[in-house]
Amino acid sequence: MNSNVVQQGPARAPARSMLRAVGFTDDDFGRPMIAVANTWSEVTPCNLHLRGLAEDVKRGVREAGGVPLEFNTIVVSDGISMGTDGMRASLVSRETIADSIELVVRGHSFDGVVALSGCDKTVAGTLQALARLNLPSMMLYGGSIAPGSHRGKAITIQDVFEAVGREARGEIDGDELTTIERAACPAAGACGGQFTANSMATAAVFLGVSPMTNGLPALDPARPKAAYDCGALMLRAIQSGLSSRQLISRASLENATAAVVLTGGSTNAVLHLIAIAREAGIAFGLDDIGRISRSLPVLADLKPLGQFTAVDLHAAGGYPLVARRLAELGRLHDTPTISGETLGQIAEQAVEADGQAVLRSTTQPLLRRGHLEVLQGSLAPEGCVLKMPDDNLTVFAGPARVFDSEETCFRAVRDGLVAAGEVLVIRYEGPRGGPGMREMLAVTAALVGAGLSNSVALVTDGRFSGATHGMMIGHVTPEAMNGGPIALVRDGDVIRIDTERRRLDVDADLTGRRAQWTPLPSRCGTGVLARYAATVASASDGATTCPLPRPQVSAALPTS
Repeated sequence: MNSNVVQQGPARAPARSMLRAVGFTDDDFGRPMIAVANTWSEVTPCNLHLRGLAEDVKRGVREAGGVPLEFNTIVVSDGISMGTDGMRASLVSRETIADSIELVVRGHSFDGVVALSGCDKTVAGTLQALARLNLPSMMLYGGSIAPGSHRGKAITIQDVFEAVGREARGEIDGDELTTIERAACPAAGACGGQFTANSMATAAVFLGVSPMTNGLPALDPARPKAAYDCGALMLRAIQSGLSSRQLISRASLENATAAVVLTGGSTNAVLHLIAIAREAGIAFGLDDIGRISRSLPVLADLKPLGQFTAVDLHAAGGYPLVARRLAELGRLHDTPTISGETLGQIAEQAVEADGQAVLRSTTQPLLRRGHLEVLQGSLAPEGCVLKMPDDNLTVFAGPARVFDSEETCFRAVRDGLVAAGEVLVIRYEGPRGGPGMREMLAVTAALVGAGLSNSVALVTDGRFSGATHGMMIGHVTPEAMNGGPIALVRDGDVIRIDTERRRLDVDADLTGRRAQWTPLPSRCGTGVLARYAATVASASDGATTCPLPRPQVSAALPTS
């Protein structure tokens, strides 16, 4: 065991002495040391309940024969920081989470890891850490918040952001906005739609490193037992030598991507899946994700594309039913999972609730093809990501309205200065230029609230919340701070989006403008954001900050 180097032999007496101080007994030495890496925090409801779940995990580990040791790392709440300068910290926190878990686990020679996650970047960051460490490990998701209720309708945090736009437009008054605000988030748990947290929790299950019980709602009475059961799974993985990179493979990455597409998941999953692949040394990128999305329908009628929440998906049949639908489409690789069963076996055991309308049949999709489209062109030579608003979109063209920050664009939308037919360009919000690649939910929700979501497009080198919907293109690369073409666009240039040809182009001679271009001054001169800006990779490469292992085979797998 890894932990023998701190537990065994006369020279390790000082280490054993310190371990006795934290509760080790004579019987504990020689047992596997299991890191319980928690992202508990009082900052956000997404992670508020993880402190209790960690106790259940630790009890399960002890009773299965291991010695659990819990430590904590950070969380930055996207929902709270959205639309503020604090949002720059969100994506940066993903790297800090992965780095801190790696440092504690390596520093103390743990034998395995159970990581608990909730809010968006805690899910992705824990998965990156597990891929990087390549130990027997698993990620336990804290589960989704229950939907709120307003005027007899289920609502989520998405509705609050969109209500801000409606209030600015005069459709509702301040009292109505406050009523929606008070109702949307009733208790602990991650944001309720198929936004980034639930999208990545879905991906984790189909990567094989999370149990199917990830889909349980946050406060479901079965959650403590599910957390306890992770202990037995963890010890079984150690005994069999099942490490994270035996589960995270090209095949499981394709499964994870397919599950995100089938359930209408977040564009952020594109960024995070590429980052996880890079950590595992697997060549898997934008082209792979675009190929998979174009070959699958969206079957889940989940917010933000549809009407239901993650709680409803669980009641309908949950992740096993998603696996069955992929199998019915011939698109499920029968890969291993941390539970000991393969995804194919889990799909065969799925139980579909009578009359459920959340996950549609393969013959009655919500969208006939996947909603995550990868475009390239003169405005995005290295690629960008479009969240398709509907099946019928083919071409959108309009004059550019250029903004050098999210705030200036938000004010224009709020003040009624945006017209139908325009293409809004928000630049210098990429990983390096932001720095931190802020999400644009404040802007996109304001467009929805202003009734413009179907009549304007938005193009940015930043990214979008999983709650975003409409004609939105993010992750434009190269980003403006790196001198990408988006830095050279001017008001009035015609931008053309062509989903059939998978192109994003601008009708302008950018060559002559480049000689006059200089980047905006950095928005931060010191500290973690400055270090991040100096080391971060392109969004098309996952926006990671670590030197990465040499990629494994890059050939695409068969589609069925």
